[in-house]
Amino acid sequence: MARTAVAYSNFLPNAGVADSSLTAVTLNPGTNNGHTIAKADPELTVLRVAAGSTGGNVTVKAGALPLAPAGGQGDLVVNVAANTISWIGPFESGRFLQNDGSMLIDVAAAVVPGTITALRVPRNT
Repeated sequence: MARTAVAYSNFLPNAGVADSSLTAVTLNPGTNNGHTIAKADPELTVLRVAAGSTGGNVTVKAGALPLAPAGGQGDLVVNVAANTISWIGPFESGRFLQNDGSMLIDVAAAVVPGTITALRVPRNT
C-alpha cells in the first residue's frame, strides 16, 4: 500500500486556530504504509494524533543521510493512549528528514480508528 499524504494545517502567528478548522486524515495503520508529509519542515512540525478505543504506537521514522546525519539515533516511538489526543513534536530535521524532503509516520493497527493532523508552527517574523 502507498502512504497516505498528510497536508499541513497552519498555526497562525498571534492568533488562534479552531480545532474544527484543522485538516485531519484518517489513520492508515501499518509499517511502511502509514503516512507521509511532503516538503516537511520537521522543526516546525507538530503532530496531533487522536487514537481510537485501543490506542497504540505512533512511529516517526528516522531519516537517512545526507539530510539526516542523526538518523542513526533511530525512530521515535510514542504510545498514544486509548481515546485520547496526543501532541507529538516538534522534531529535529537532522534526525527525521527523509532524502526526498518528507517525513514518514507509521501507526500501529491498534490506534485505528483515529486521525492524524500535521500542524506547522509559524517562523518568527
